[in-house]
Amino acid sequence: MIIGIGADMVEVDRIKNAIEKYGSRFLDRVFTATEQSYCESFNSAKYQHYAARFAAKEAFSKAIGTGITQGFKFKEVGVKNENSGRPLIELNGELKARWGKYQINLSLSHTSANALAYVVITI
Repeated sequence: MIIGIGADMVEVDRIKNAIEKYGSRFLDRVFTATEQSYCESFNSAKYQHYAARFAAKEAFSKAIGTGITQGFKFKEVGVKNENSGRPLIELNGELKARWGKYQINLSLSHTSANALAYVVITI
């Protein structure tokens, strides 16, 4: 049974500009250490990966029905990759306590200009 569906699209330049303007203040507020390590490994393409992860957080917030308000915390939602490359949502804190029992499916895609994420939560 589907509990929630969320989708989000982010312009890569929007995330790139935020990172260049605010640096670690932005990165540490929004992205987990795992996400930062993964994205930084891509050098010039890192902004596409940051944007995809930002879109995943937004898509998850839509799937749970809160948006990025009402108790949503960016750092409690992370994206990690299996060895195969498949992206997975990793929850922590209050979001894990509330949503950790559900199956969370994630799909990411990006180009040099845009990043897209879909989240489907099922029981």
